[in-house]
Amino acid sequence: MLISVDNAPYILLGLAAVYILLPYFQRWRLHDIPSPGLAAFTNLWLLLQARQGKRFISVDEAHKKYGKLVRIAPRHVSVADDAAINAIYGHGNGFLKADFYDAFVSIRRGLFNTRDRAEHTRKRKTVSHTFSAKSIGQFEQYIHGNIEMFVKQWNKMSDLQANPKTGYASIDALNWFNYLAFDIIGDLAFGAPFGMIEKGQDIAEMRKSPNDPPKYVQAVEVLNRRGEVSATLGCLPALKPFAKYLPDKFFSQGMEAVENLAGIAIARVNERVKPEVMANNTRVDLLARLMEGKDSTGNKLGREELTAEALTQLIAGSDTTSNTACAILYWCLRTPGVIPKLQKTLDDAIPTDIDVPTHAMVKEIDYLQWVIWETMRIHSTSAMGLPREIPEGAGPVVIAGHTFGPGDVLSVPSYTIHRSKEIWGPDAEEFVPERWSPDRLTSRQKAAFIPFSHGPRACVGRNVAEMELLVMGATVFRLFEFRMEQEGHMETREGFLRKPLGLMVGMKRRNHA
Repeated sequence: MLISVDNAPYILLGLAAVYILLPYFQRWRLHDIPSPGLAAFTNLWLLLQARQGKRFISVDEAHKKYGKLVRIAPRHVSVADDAAINAIYGHGNGFLKADFYDAFVSIRRGLFNTRDRAEHTRKRKTVSHTFSAKSIGQFEQYIHGNIEMFVKQWNKMSDLQANPKTGYASIDALNWFNYLAFDIIGDLAFGAPFGMIEKGQDIAEMRKSPNDPPKYVQAVEVLNRRGEVSATLGCLPALKPFAKYLPDKFFSQGMEAVENLAGIAIARVNERVKPEVMANNTRVDLLARLMEGKDSTGNKLGREELTAEALTQLIAGSDTTSNTACAILYWCLRTPGVIPKLQKTLDDAIPTDIDVPTHAMVKEIDYLQWVIWETMRIHSTSAMGLPREIPEGAGPVVIAGHTFGPGDVLSVPSYTIHRSKEIWGPDAEEFVPERWSPDRLTSRQKAAFIPFSHGPRACVGRNVAEMELLVMGATVFRLFEFRMEQEGHMETREGFLRKPLGLMVGMKRRNHA
């Protein structure tokens, strides 16, 4: 039977209807779970929220409207229930990372984006010894050295750029926290800092392949673009091969950023493994530890896998820390009484002749730790629900009173959990460091705090991040005074992470003697 031209529009309309309705009916067991917009029928609703940088807000609003279970894509259910954290992310449940993570693969799959359980176990064994207690202790020298350079630059700005009337130098604190975090992870992962603190600018070398001539890019901007485009394409991974051809420049520029970020890792590994560098190497950095690792055949990691893992460390250890540091300063500035109390505790604990304290000097300062944890709760740098898929062959799983099966994707939105009044009390939207005191913190709150995720796929570099934030926070608040120079709230935008867009403050030296 021939199809007439007159019938073509109806046929196309029918095909479109099948495309939209089929995913819905394939997951009929989820039909009774409410959803915003057309989320139950198409991944495009979630993709649009991610494209606008507000996925965490849209999902949070949906939970406030519909309750603990919300269907945010045809087979993806967001579960705003802290009791589901262990069920979805815990050890031994068999859940896998969902196809969302396919969008984050560039050089090859690394520890972060591999979805195969056996491959992840192998990679984690290779990487985990890199973050052993012994290794972390050896990393401190690199953290310390870069913070010393940071203090030197801020002292110089305080002396040379201060407003004569106020005594404060005006800075965008986010930029400087970015420079510091990138220089630290450059030192830890690749054997040398990027030089951003010293130059006072965002710049990094990149190469598309080890033998290509170097080019220079803005690493922070590249990382931000890459996070945004990958988190957006992760909502519909089938789009990734066609992304650079889409009319929205967000996608073509984002895919270029993916290549450039990989190029930064290629350039840094290329420099680090040169024979003349290796011959004189005495460093105990992340790359040295990774080069000691073995692949599945017992051989050392090849150049490509080594570079992929180094890229993972660069991504995981850079703007996560700088975003959190910026949020710490913002919340402390906008909450009366916090900074004076913090400064007193630091003055009491750290010798007056020390500018940058050691980790040992600050790790037991309770109020400093409470400030960091409270910022991680209320800001939630990782704000979205990280998606996990029930594998084929698994039996039915009951979570939050609903039965799920193979192929269903579940996530717990950390932003929503961290601001739940049911868990944290009526002041959940307020910055209250004292809530972390042992006499106030409940076991439920402790279990619901997931800034580094939870279970076998949790952040392997947590201890390094916490060391960095403790030393950085103690140094900054003890040596400098601040005042807010921008109106309103600190604006944020979500890529894979929820990042501030800037924080204008006045900064000057503090007399802490």
